Amino acid sequence: MLSVENAHVTFQVAQTKKWPWSKPGIVHAVNGISFQLEAGKTLGIVGESGCGKSTLIRSVAGLTPLQAGTVQLDGETVDYRNRASMQRLRATMQMIFQDPIASLNPRMTIREIVVEPLAFFKPDMGAEERNTAALAMLERVGIPPAQANRFPHEFSGGQCQRIGIARALVAGPKVLLCDEPVSALDVSIQAQVVNLLKELQREMGLAIVFVAHDLGVVRHISDDVLVMYVGAPMEQAPASALVAHPQHPYTQALLSAVPVPDPRVRIAPQMLEGDLPSPLNLPPGCLFESRCPKAMPKCGSARPPMVTSGQHRAACVLLEDMSEKEAALTH
Repeated sequence: MLSVENAHVTFQVAQTKKWPWSKPGIVHAVNGISFQLEAGKTLGIVGESGCGKSTLIRSVAGLTPLQAGTVQLDGETVDYRNRASMQRLRATMQMIFQDPIASLNPRMTIREIVVEPLAFFKPDMGAEERNTAALAMLERVGIPPAQANRFPHEFSGGQCQRIGIARALVAGPKVLLCDEPVSALDVSIQAQVVNLLKELQREMGLAIVFVAHDLGVVRHISDDVLVMYVGAPMEQAPASALVAHPQHPYTQALLSAVPVPDPRVRIAPQMLEGDLPSPLNLPPGCLFESRCPKAMPKCGSARPPMVTSGQHRAACVLLEDMSEKEAALTH
């Protein structure tokens, strides 16, 4: 349903120029991300703040320019410069934003907010039919139709996120991009919103990209998980395999920081030392080398490619060496 190949996103930033002819700085926000997503499946994307998760899905949605790479939606390559192509993308792909209140127009009632996509994507529908469909979708996400004439500020954060979900799904998209949709909510409301998304996915056959910091939430909702670090892919695997047997040292460090209530299986968090590489001046080798507890001299010479090992794909020289040994034994 959704295929992203070698996506790159950069930004120019103003710097103090040493010379008049000095070039502006280039921030490498997304560096060579690729993934495929089937209908009815969920891809979770995790990583530290500032690693490029939100930039990646915003570029897929056409909200941020994609400098390189291709995006295919339902088998068709998206041309972000073509108005007709973007119209089809908007009808097929919708997005839920991180701040549930700021993503809703404060001057519109929630009825008007949910009716608006129908008026745009389905102009052949009559006004009464659009109104009925909007009220039905609000009721499906847990907002009573009797409250449809209220404004966003009259609802809680969790209710506003439900309204945002209703707005995104009312026109019947096939792909849903979720940009940290539960990070601004408390734990009990997070569980309700995640369970609602899973129910709607089963009913509508949605393909979901779910961005989050909380690995516990990602593990609960995702079929596959992609781990990002400084804009680059570190590891991708099925959620159960990634949690049970993480291959990349960065994934292992992330999982060690997840709280475990059972003291018999709890492990001490791995405290990463060293500094993050600057996205303005990326090193030639592995991006995680400056903080990796298993770093070797060759890690700093060349950036490791994504190597397949069983169910995992990871960018690490340890897996590269392992795959070479397996190939030698096979021959």
